[in-house]
Amino acid sequence: MGSSLFIILDFAFRLAILLFLGRFLLQACKADFYNPISQAVVKATDIVCKPLRTIVPSFGGFDIASLLMAWLVAMLSIAAVSVLFQPEMPGVATFLLGGIIKTLLVLIQFYKWNIIIIVIASFIAAGTTHPALQLLKQLVEPLMAPVRKILPSLGPLDLSPMVVILLIIVVEDFLLRSFR
Repeated sequence: MGSSLFIILDFAFRLAILLFLGRFLLQACKADFYNPISQAVVKATDIVCKPLRTIVPSFGGFDIASLLMAWLVAMLSIAAVSVLFQPEMPGVATFLLGGIIKTLLVLIQFYKWNIIIIVIASFIAAGTTHPALQLLKQLVEPLMAPVRKILPSLGPLDLSPMVVILLIIVVEDFLLRSFR
């Protein structure tokens, strides 16, 4: 029962973190605001982010309130897991740093899976204009563009997803080792 509860809690918290990170990324990547998925993310996070934005304003075009909420939810998830599954509470530094690391891990895993989805979709449904795929491409492009500039052109073959995923795996491994 304990491991099932942990999985459900971890999933719910990761989903909440991803929702707030999604809001942050939509603005940071200048993604299509009128995309139905973008609208759903904005509506779902407005309840918390709108009032928080009066205290924590945007900075340089970045929605700091959404990023702050993702970090707070990550710290809350660490607290919930600690209360339910660990005999003693960790220190404040563990919550603060652990929240940052967990937020970064959710962000990195989001990008890793999005790149995999985009690559698979490019083989299965090339040239599709589905709103979800269009949004994923807009969110992933800031990571892919610098790598595409460095890699030599191989015609229709784009190796940048492999390079970016490899870099993501290295960073993810580093963060997972530091989180333990």
